[in-house]
Amino acid sequence: MGLVLRDLKNGNGSRASSTKTWVDDEVADCDFRDARLNRRCRMLLKQIGSDVGQSIPLVCQDWANTKAAYRFFSNGRVSEADILSGHLHRRVSGWHQRTASF
Repeated sequence: MGLVLRDLKNGNGSRASSTKTWVDDEVADCDFRDARLNRRCRMLLKQIGSDVGQSIPLVCQDWANTKAAYRFFSNGRVSEADILSGHLHRRVSGWHQRTASF
């Protein structure tokens, strides 16, 4: 896999922006080894999330962003597991927190 898990609660990571979005929540626990892939993943999630169900060219709005999205998805250092790992980690840790309170 091309990513590294981060522990934001212990200060082993930082956010570039003080405004927290749903994208930040979903990818907070994973970090691609290349900062450019991190930025692209966050940008793609924001774009796709802004108009769910639409095609990539439509949500990317121009050829440069569309081409960058397809390059990201076809990158050998990015896998489906990499993209989903942050989301899955958040769901599992949230489930453990809820079940521990019972």
